[in-house]
Amino acid sequence: MICPQLSADGLAVRLPIAAHVEQLLDGLALAYAEDADAVGRLLTAHGANVVRLDHAVVSEDMPEYERAMRAAAADGSREALLAEAPVADDLDDLLDPDTAITLAGRLTRLAAHIRHRTNRSPRP
Repeated sequence: MICPQLSADGLAVRLPIAAHVEQLLDGLALAYAEDADAVGRLLTAHGANVVRLDHAVVSEDMPEYERAMRAAAADGSREALLAEAPVADDLDDLLDPDTAITLAGRLTRLAAHIRHRTNRSPRP
């Protein structure tokens, strides 16, 4: 489960997800070791789709439908890669109502702590 904490400087709430990223990279590496050609092609296709999407996002004259098509292509190639790394299915935290309320309370307390410390007006 995600455990919110204050950032080192105390100015933001940090939601650590590094363990999830590590699991995903490990799963992708295992998939690549099993079938380097197929996973390599998927990575190459996804990389190309991401570059095309990035170009569409920053281009001022790109029609919105083109951006949407490129976003869909990137989503599709990302999903294909995730399918090769079955560990990705377990990366999302599913919270029961009590756990979700507890997490929301922690986030609220940390954010209130930051706001209280940073929004003080100097007194005359």
